Amino acid sequence: MAALSSCKKFSDFQSNPNNPVTSDPALLLTNLERTAFSNINTDAPLASRQLVYTQSASNAQYYGWQRGSFNYASVSQTVKMEQEAARTGNANYRYLARFLRAYYVVGMTQMFGDIPYSQMMQSIAGNNFTDTLALRPAYDKQQDVYLGVLNELKVISDSLSTTALGISGDVIYSGNINQWKKLVNSFTLRVLMNLSKKESNTTLNIKQRFADIVSQPAKYPLLGSNADNGQLPYYNVTGNQYVYFNDNGMKTDYYLDSSFVKLLKDNADPRLFVFGEPATKTGLSAGNFAAYDGLVGSAPLAYNVSKKSDGKSSQIHKRFAYDATNEPSVLMGYAELQFVLAEAALRGWISGDANAYYKKGVEASLTFSNYQSTYSAISIADYLNRPELNLKAGTELQQIITQKYISMFMNSGMQLFFEQRRTGYPAFETAGAGILNGGKVPKRWMYPASEYNTNATNVNKAVSSQYNGTDDINGTMWLIQ
Repeated sequence: MAALSSCKKFSDFQSNPNNPVTSDPALLLTNLERTAFSNINTDAPLASRQLVYTQSASNAQYYGWQRGSFNYASVSQTVKMEQEAARTGNANYRYLARFLRAYYVVGMTQMFGDIPYSQMMQSIAGNNFTDTLALRPAYDKQQDVYLGVLNELKVISDSLSTTALGISGDVIYSGNINQWKKLVNSFTLRVLMNLSKKESNTTLNIKQRFADIVSQPAKYPLLGSNADNGQLPYYNVTGNQYVYFNDNGMKTDYYLDSSFVKLLKDNADPRLFVFGEPATKTGLSAGNFAAYDGLVGSAPLAYNVSKKSDGKSSQIHKRFAYDATNEPSVLMGYAELQFVLAEAALRGWISGDANAYYKKGVEASLTFSNYQSTYSAISIADYLNRPELNLKAGTELQQIITQKYISMFMNSGMQLFFEQRRTGYPAFETAGAGILNGGKVPKRWMYPASEYNTNATNVNKAVSSQYNGTDDINGTMWLIQ
């Protein structure tokens, strides 16, 4: 899977005499932002029944994946940035480094469960450890990882200062610290909602933490519109173009999944027109719902290739391969925040109208996805005014998560998969004969091979304590128990 692609070992945190020992924190920030905010990959929509791949059998699509990778290389760069922030006396760089590190840590624990955390963090803070400990950090329980991250995020939000020294090299918010605070606080709400199954856990105190942020907007501002999105824009400049621009596979091999097409067609959702192309066999034009159909993600490759060849399916929209700028890559956006708030209101964590939050999320998604004004403001209003769009008793959570799922098409990394794992919505179709893993949707990734090579004792302890000694993709981590 592409969500966390680095496979450097913990030893990468150690000094290398062949590398420069100082670096401009602004340059480090730019490079870190371009890595952390690059959340567009095809694994997520393939694994989440939005896309189908037709060139070969995709492990993401057929649930045949195995090992993931830790993100030590990127984390090590946050360490370097924090060190350089201290050297230059600019604290805001330090806290942005810590936020990006927290983001990486959350991604790691979501993929695997227990991970090295406290000893890694202590080493980063400058404590003295033997080489053995540095190379072989113990694994922390997932609860302790989340507790540490939540405490860290609060410190970051409280410490980022709009009156401190300015920062440069910021390609996300151009040095606007208040917008960074909005992102940090909104991301914290995402992390708290990740923990929804643990809302009665007194150690984590999830509901109170959530309410404390939402009830103090002056102290803890949140994303206020799509203009505040934590997103990486693309430019028609070599090296800064959309990740799949001019990609041959994107031009020919990716099609919409039939269950995704049905979901959009059943609700007359105009986002279908910017997600896919009309099926050529219909002879109908773009903008006509009858023109769209999909392939079957769980069906054998031969079936999908045949249906594709017959012109009976909708290819992914051409913009994803032919537009150098297309749309930004989102780490977290306003639409997702509104869905998080809607769910929190539904669960009674905060006061407020769940339906109102939810409708704001849908509107923000429609606006964000409206490529080159493909659909009109009237179409957006008509969709929002459909009575069936409103939350209905008994299906509120399903509706909120389904709309969040649609809003994350080709964006936000693996978050849509993690949301489905947490809630069960929407159900992923697995009936076809092409499916692997015994027809089950995986729940995690196996630990990296590099951990078994360099830290076998601790990774084996983690597997034993969590998964009865079996490191497989179907283990149920603490987060979703």
